[in-house]
Amino acid sequence: MKAREKIDARNVRAELLPEQSAELLKTLHLLTREGDLNADTRRKLKQVNHLVGLVQPALDDVFARYPSPLVVDVGSGNSYLGFVLYELFFAKKDVGELKNVESRADLVKRSRERAAQLGYGRMTFDEASIEASVLPERVHVLTALHACDTATDDAIVQAVRHKADHVALVPCCQAEVAQQLKESRRAVKPEMLSLFAHAWHRREFGSHLTNVVRALLLESFGYQVTVTELAGWEHSLKNELILARRVHKENREARLRLEQLLLATGVRPKAVRVLWGEDQAVS
Repeated sequence: MKAREKIDARNVRAELLPEQSAELLKTLHLLTREGDLNADTRRKLKQVNHLVGLVQPALDDVFARYPSPLVVDVGSGNSYLGFVLYELFFAKKDVGELKNVESRADLVKRSRERAAQLGYGRMTFDEASIEASVLPERVHVLTALHACDTATDDAIVQAVRHKADHVALVPCCQAEVAQQLKESRRAVKPEMLSLFAHAWHRREFGSHLTNVVRALLLESFGYQVTVTELAGWEHSLKNELILARRVHKENREARLRLEQLLLATGVRPKAVRVLWGEDQAVS
């Protein structure tokens, strides 16, 4: 789609989820006042709607099993994901809470105003970083869409500590591990060093390794993990989605594989350090 190309109101319905309202999307400024869909907002909407479709089984599961499920979206930004989830899963029910966590005060203020305007009474907004957010003892679903660098690690820590039944993560801008790879070059085997000797490869390999470690870490804490594509590359370059469902208390075999991988690469991402008690983090 060209940068200035748009979809006019007559054709927008085909871009929406079956029960999704154009009025909500106008309130979120994802549609214009006339109901048109611009190229930039179409990309955002595609990502949000595709993620909603992928987490629907998790939402259906917790609404079936718990009298009042808690869904938490951390690093929520403008809370597009939260508002869409509320309309589709919460608005027609009398139970459940959707908590959004965002560190930027202006975005929190705007989201609170929109929720009040829409009458979304069980949708709350906390102004805090993911790491410092204070969550209830038990969370049922935790999501993080485009949480940058170690913010995704913070989301994993919160999910594990609060025993989330389901986790959905779209990582973004991983940088920590690339720096650790640079510093670990003398400690790894020469054949391993070839994978990240060049700065470009170090960034790309570091990004991939970060998410491999995250998946194994979740597995080690008893999650069944699926890694998939969020949306087409034309809609997002940050396109990896990690879905996890808690099925056991722990997985020692996954823990062993993770320990071996960390030893071979010489890295120690934040989520590993915190959950293994090497770093302290706010819980």
